[in-house]
Amino acid sequence: MSNRFRNQAEALRSLLQLSASPVAIAFHSVPPDEPDWFDGPVPPRAPDGRTGRVPAGCVFWMHGTDRRFVTVAEDHANCSVGSYTHGFLSLADAATRGDVAAIVEAGWVAEEDFAAIPSVESTPGAVSYEPLAGAQHCDVVLVRVHAAGLMTLLDAWPELRIEGKPQCHIVALAHQHGRVAASVGCALSRARTGIPVTEATAAIPVALVDMLVERLARAAEANAAVARYAGADAARFAAMS
Repeated sequence: MSNRFRNQAEALRSLLQLSASPVAIAFHSVPPDEPDWFDGPVPPRAPDGRTGRVPAGCVFWMHGTDRRFVTVAEDHANCSVGSYTHGFLSLADAATRGDVAAIVEAGWVAEEDFAAIPSVESTPGAVSYEPLAGAQHCDVVLVRVHAAGLMTLLDAWPELRIEGKPQCHIVALAHQHGRVAASVGCALSRARTGIPVTEATAAIPVALVDMLVERLARAAEANAAVARYAGADAARFAAMS
């Protein structure tokens, strides 16, 4: 266990007021030695050949808050969008899948928009997920934040990219482009993960976490000072009611 990761996890949880543990996501060129594979039944293939251990790769964010495991392309394969953003599937192949056809037909996204969606460029051999506090490997830290946490994050990191759909591309932005990015979520991911409607997500390159924590501490202190002033100022009005 890395003390650095444990300290980072504790700081992020406190400063962003997280209700769920930060998750360490790591991309591996080959599967790690003696990996703890994600275990779960594989449902029957969809008519277009899609399979996978979970409805979408973003579901692994939920499991990664409490245990370590390793996934491969087949585990992610039910969601062609997530498979594309994580480098497991080419854009051309993703376009042939039934789930992509369904979201295009629904008008959720236009076919021509897919080329602009960030993705991991090198196909990983595996992707691991684990609680950051005890992480062995980490490229990207994934946190689930509520509105006040997102406010503090933006105060601390004004260059934060706030994105929409698909939610999973913030991992590619962090890993491939070194950007701190947040997503307000997407209907596809929310339906598949069951993530609370009060939460958004943010992805942080591990190399930037220490700097971000320092900025978060300053932003949280400033916000607390302003809140104390505003509370005292508002008391004048409460006394009149």
